Amino acid sequence: MELPQLENYHDIFVNDIPLIDVRAPIEFKQGAFPFAQNLPLMNDEERHLIGIRYKEQGQEKAIDLGQELVTDEIKQARVNNWIGFTNKHPQGALYCFRGGLRSKITQQWIFEATGIMYPRITGGYKALRRFLIDELVRSVEDISPLVLGGRTGTGKTILLNKIEQQIDLEYIYNHRGSAFGKQATPQPGQIDIENQLSIALIKQRKKQFKKLVFEDEASNIGSRQLPKYLFNAMSKSPLILLETEINERIENVYHEYVTESLAQHQSHFGEEQGFEAWLEVPQTALNKIQRRLGGTRYKELKEIMDNAIKHHRQSGNPEQHKEWIKTLLQDYYDPMYDYQLSKKTERVTFRGNQQSVLDYLNQQHGIS
Repeated sequence: MELPQLENYHDIFVNDIPLIDVRAPIEFKQGAFPFAQNLPLMNDEERHLIGIRYKEQGQEKAIDLGQELVTDEIKQARVNNWIGFTNKHPQGALYCFRGGLRSKITQQWIFEATGIMYPRITGGYKALRRFLIDELVRSVEDISPLVLGGRTGTGKTILLNKIEQQIDLEYIYNHRGSAFGKQATPQPGQIDIENQLSIALIKQRKKQFKKLVFEDEASNIGSRQLPKYLFNAMSKSPLILLETEINERIENVYHEYVTESLAQHQSHFGEEQGFEAWLEVPQTALNKIQRRLGGTRYKELKEIMDNAIKHHRQSGNPEQHKEWIKTLLQDYYDPMYDYQLSKKTERVTFRGNQQSVLDYLNQQHGIS
């Protein structure tokens, strides 16, 4: 009996179909998809040994070794994991690397244990990944980006979150984009980012959105790259500048880089360890930009930051961090922004505060 297969990759991603990834953990870590859970048929060591047997003696001997390694007890534990997933996600599917033997075995074991004909994905991970790469290129060709720029702290992400027709790159990349933008959790791998970005674009195109707003970004966000064709498209697109008074910018940066970031770190690491882990972020970032600041400005800013940290430790009050934030904005980020803007002024189509930018996007581009 032939068990069912799925090959409508577009619907799988648009509908957030829950997926069982039966590849080994090492494969899953190298790249996977949102809504995929790694419930492997073989662990890393088993995969390694069976791979050697396959190369030396062929598929039949490799299958024999697999049966030796995956004892009845181990098999039952893995089948139970799959059954738990299928019960929770009856509309899901499963895949291995190429949609071959591993997914067929998993599918068969699920059927033997439950009578459920859980579908496997034709072509497996490789076909899904190829689809998303192709769709990413197609999406960039199909859309008309609008780029939202502005000085650090103007609240570009706040504005993005008020509109539907947008792609929040910093959310996908899990990084705020600046030297001080590291999050409590690591950035996803480049492949995972590309997969998530492609899916986000597919979903927006599904809604018939041609114009999408992106925040102005460098070619890298943190240690991960923007796809070159997307970066090139954004570099030629209309630029809309969000303008905000310095005091509001200080408050925005303080909220994002101090209170919100500290809360994230403490939630992830615990109160004390999270506090220390968070302190490393601004201190490490300041060291990274030491050369650009110059010796004198670096020493001055470091002293302001050290005093704020000392006060924060002693009093529990983080308000003094606003002093180094103000200095950093005015002496480092603003001059750098002005220089970068001077090279792309011909692209600027509008500038204004948050409400006027929202009005402009709505009236001129139909974005709300």
